Amino acid sequence: MDFVTILGLAAATITTISFLPQMFKTWHTKSAKDVSLVTLITFIIGVFLWLIYGLYLKALPIILANSVTLFFNLIILWLKIKYR
Repeated sequence: MDFVTILGLAAATITTISFLPQMFKTWHTKSAKDVSLVTLITFIIGVFLWLIYGLYLKALPIILANSVTLFFNLIILWLKIKYR
């Protein structure tokens, strides 16, 4: 694995795990009132497009990061709707 791929995987890991605190807080407090629905949906669409882009390029860091980020944010969206 070359340096650029390792750098991409490191960046992907850090940006992806940044959503865990929001997801856990929403889950534990059972409140998503401070999470903007419009921002969340817009972000999910963007992440989905990045995932398609990564698949097209066959770029592992982009594919992994955006797959996991999409999953985490879909959970946050589900919690937002559930605890409305």
